[in-house]
Amino acid sequence: MSPKTEQRMTPGQRLSRGLKYSAVGPVDVTRGALGLGAESVRSSAAWVGNRYRRGRVAKQLRADLAAAQDALTAELAEVQEAVAALPETLGKARKSRSRTRPLVFVGVGVAVLAGGAAAFTIVRRSTQPEPSPLPPSVEVAPKP
Repeated sequence: MSPKTEQRMTPGQRLSRGLKYSAVGPVDVTRGALGLGAESVRSSAAWVGNRYRRGRVAKQLRADLAAAQDALTAELAEVQEAVAALPETLGKARKSRSRTRPLVFVGVGVAVLAGGAAAFTIVRRSTQPEPSPLPPSVEVAPKP
């Protein structure tokens, strides 16, 4: 950038400068007033656009909120039904569990006993020496 780069003046600066200097006053006053008017129109149009967009978003949010409220109401009704039926459901579960619980304990006990017997057999066989396939080198006869 060159050091002679000029900063552009804003319409407000132009208006104040125009009012300050009488020689270029009428031109700057006119340009400043027109610039301020244009900025005002642009700002108002942006405000109206934002307001319109916020209104559309708010309508969509209200519709979404109403749908969510309906869904929550339906879920709450289902939860209330489930809570009302809870004592009956728990009674059924207790009855079915009380029949199967002893059978489960018996099954677990049988499995533990079978596993223990298998482990005992494996350990006992591993501690006994295997017989040699060769004939004995010493005569096995008791002395009289």
